[in-house]
Amino acid sequence: MRELPKFFGDKSETLATEFLEQEGFTILERNYFARKLGEIDIVAKRDDIVHFIEVKSSKFNSFDPIYNLTPSKLRKVINSAHYYLKVKELDVAFSIDAIIVRGDEVEFIENVTL
Repeated sequence: MRELPKFFGDKSETLATEFLEQEGFTILERNYFARKLGEIDIVAKRDDIVHFIEVKSSKFNSFDPIYNLTPSKLRKVINSAHYYLKVKELDVAFSIDAIIVRGDEVEFIENVTL
């Protein structure tokens, strides 16, 4: 049976959320939509740092989902993160991160914009 893309994406984000919680993160938001700027898959917090996390996954073993993390997508996440901080009136340290899901394997990459 063919899996719908939205369902597959939600499943990957749930796996990513579970991973983050096991690593001591507190999940603040999932699928936060920043008006016309874009969506942030997961907003989490650990050690007084807010993490804006983009989740990328692929069902196909031959294509690594990390290649879907493009400069254009990162710009949207960064702009959305700034919007989130402004709307929530937060003045805190933050990090733009990525989680790459390959099957049941989760790879966490902090500070992807460095």
